[in-house]
Amino acid sequence: MPNQKILYITTEMFPYQEDTNMAAVVNKMALKMHNEGNDVRVFMPRFGQISERKFQLHEVIRLSGMNIIINDLDQPLIIKVASLPGERLQVYFIDNEEYFKRKQYYFDDEGNPFDDNDERAIFFARGVIETIKKLNWVPDVIHLNGWMSSFVPIYLKTYYESDTYFKDAKIVLSLYNEKEADLDKKIAEKLKFDNISGLKALDNPTIKSFVIESMNYVDTVVKGDEFLDEDLDKAFNETATQKSEYLDVDSINQLY
Repeated sequence: MPNQKILYITTEMFPYQEDTNMAAVVNKMALKMHNEGNDVRVFMPRFGQISERKFQLHEVIRLSGMNIIINDLDQPLIIKVASLPGERLQVYFIDNEEYFKRKQYYFDDEGNPFDDNDERAIFFARGVIETIKKLNWVPDVIHLNGWMSSFVPIYLKTYYESDTYFKDAKIVLSLYNEKEADLDKKIAEKLKFDNISGLKALDNPTIKSFVIESMNYVDTVVKGDEFLDEDLDKAFNETATQKSEYLDVDSINQLY
């Protein structure tokens, strides 16, 4: 079914990340739907390893310049864009000096999770939502990949609940086996600043607990990895949300 507007929100995509299943799957899904005549956009964080020169990223001045308030602190939102190498598919990068300049993703060189991973996820989610609105582009399908993207549906169904901009968009969540880590215990206060409370994930805030929480805020859950770890598999089997077993990339348009 061509002529759909499909938004991929992801933390990884080939060739910006090279060695993960998620990066490969998102690349293939986005390209397949783009080549079938859909209007496809991809949003991801501009992690420090992504070379602006190699991939020809440039700042979009008309989209940059917003401030997103995280825990009562103003954080400037910078939007960069590039075309997927060799393709006419636009990838938007959410950037901020404080959160995304560092060369590592979620863990320091000793393997410890960054203290501000929670704030980085909040900033990413809100940055994507605000930028889409500024683009004046309304997606039919929002497909989430990677733990940071799980904050998007939580925000859409709480903080942005009275905003009708995304009301007709269907949200798909892909589940992947990602390295587990605790999130800052003060995340409850930070979310409360945005009038978000009562989440089960706040009892034990971790990367995985927020992915599992977000299953309650989407229209369909699908396995991104064919075999999920025990906790994710249990949550997948128990969720009341519509779900689909692992789909190869050729079948993804049936889901949409």
